[in-house]
Amino acid sequence: MFRGLTMTLMVFVNEFWKVFNVPHWMEHFATLEDGMGLSDIVFPMFLFAMGMSIPYALERRIAKGFSTESTVLHIFSRTLALLVMGAFICNQESREMAGNRALWTFLMVVGFFLTWNQYPKDWKPARWLKLSGGALLLGLALAYQTPDGALFEGLWWGILGQIGWMYLFCAMAYLLFRERKWVLAVLWGLLAFINLTVVPMRDGSTFIGPNFLGDLAHALQLGEGYGAVMGLGGLMLTLADWKLQDRKPSECLGLGFAAAAVLAVLGMAFHTGWIVSKNLGTLPWCLYVSALSVALYTMLRLMERKGWTAWFKPLQPAGTATLTVYMIPYLFIALWVAVMPTPAPWLTGWVGVAKCALMAAVYIGCAWGLTKLGIKLKI
Repeated sequence: MFRGLTMTLMVFVNEFWKVFNVPHWMEHFATLEDGMGLSDIVFPMFLFAMGMSIPYALERRIAKGFSTESTVLHIFSRTLALLVMGAFICNQESREMAGNRALWTFLMVVGFFLTWNQYPKDWKPARWLKLSGGALLLGLALAYQTPDGALFEGLWWGILGQIGWMYLFCAMAYLLFRERKWVLAVLWGLLAFINLTVVPMRDGSTFIGPNFLGDLAHALQLGEGYGAVMGLGGLMLTLADWKLQDRKPSECLGLGFAAAAVLAVLGMAFHTGWIVSKNLGTLPWCLYVSALSVALYTMLRLMERKGWTAWFKPLQPAGTATLTVYMIPYLFIALWVAVMPTPAPWLTGWVGVAKCALMAAVYIGCAWGLTKLGIKLKI
């Protein structure tokens, strides 16, 4: 439910570029604007959900008897898939493209589905379909060129690529320290400290300045550390959830809301020295979004125990076919680029927002239909 709500919100806010005059509190805030809009909480919340899923996924593999070596390979293969998809989307979105952009985008999505579709087990054509998808993506990468001659690059890896790097770090950390879970909390604190040392304060100065820890974080593709803070935060929430399973429901809920309150208070404390900024990746922003994530998850646990979950059924594909829902808008983008329509002037304000909500529902409905046809991205 948490992951599904986050993905629904993601495809909703990703539609804002096609409409006019969206309320400011829904949009991304400017880099030096002290605050965050609805759009600024989506990516970190998804990182939080990614972190929450790691203990479930890895413990399931371990329970099935998979070796440590095979689990490490599994982690690296998932990371590679996210990096590849992220690089393709980043090149598609971030730069002008020579040639037919609409066709390239459409074939990109087809290549993703051919390569990473969840095919039936022991279905012989699956291998050839995967190989054809890989060949298609390789051909698209080789054919890619910008008007000034630049070729296909990793660039900043895109949203999926960033998730891939954070997944690699958090999954390997869990695999290494699952028997000494306190180390994960130490890592969370260390990354929060690194963030404080490298991200500028309100006056433009840095708390410490360039340092070895910051250089190490960048070498590990952790940037300012905020992504790993979010991912490890979600991971630790799952571990806490497991530890509290035998406690009374009221006690668990109380502890959940108390943890959210502590994170919010910490955010306020650091807010005195650093602004809230998604683009800068400041620690107050991380802590406020972490507080919201813990509070939302606790609220969903309360609804689950009360049996108030029927409302989520229409959004279920966003939680069970998450990557599929994320990728479907790019098919619509290919159509948009091909037709090149001008956004209608009346798609403004709340009318435009309603249109974005409608498109999010369409994407989720398409994912549901594709799943029924046996088409579902899974890495």
